[in-house]
Amino acid sequence: MRRVLILRPEPGASATAARAAALGLEAVVAPLFVTRPLPWQPPPADRFDAVMLTSAAAARLGGDGLAAYRALPAFAVGAATADAARAAGFADIQAGDADAPALLERIAAAGHRRLLHLAGREHRAAAHPAIAIDRAIVYAADAVEALPRPARAALAEGAVALLHSPRAARHFAGLVDRTAGIGIAAISPAVAEAAGKGWAAIGIADHPDDAALLAVAAALCDQADRLRNG
Repeated sequence: MRRVLILRPEPGASATAARAAALGLEAVVAPLFVTRPLPWQPPPADRFDAVMLTSAAAARLGGDGLAAYRALPAFAVGAATADAARAAGFADIQAGDADAPALLERIAAAGHRRLLHLAGREHRAAAHPAIAIDRAIVYAADAVEALPRPARAALAEGAVALLHSPRAARHFAGLVDRTAGIGIAAISPAVAEAAGKGWAAIGIADHPDDAALLAVAAALCDQADRLRNG
């Protein structure tokens, strides 16, 4: 059985499910977080010479307040966030490699010194000594209190859980019994570290994107099938 449990919020969850289906994987979608916009007061755009987005949700949920910053260079933490920034009307976009500190190094190397970070309520407060950073909190990601029954059933039947962020890894670890034979696929070493020890199997993507994560998950599914079939 090649089944994966997708835990990231929508609309990313459905996008991952479509990619999984293309690889012949059965997907069960059960987001751990529900995102929603928050009211915010956009600071004057002339205070900044660049914008940083560390989540696609910031671009999707920032609302009309984003319009003031579309002429500024936008630095996105990864390809999916860059796509969301483009859809939100930003034109000058550079995508990083899913690492906020490395993205700040790139921003500093480009000569930007006054940065607006469009972020979620539960953001990672990365800093850089050469950059003055203001943060605008534009959305929240509310955690679910329990996994739904289809997700629990999928795990009991050997589904591999996909973990896209350290916060998701920590929350998932708190919702399940990690000694119950659960396998996980993590999108980065930091996510794997956040998940902790005690899993039946763990795979780490060699690149922080869906393609690499799903490749690892497929390999874990195949490994589990071989063990079950002797």
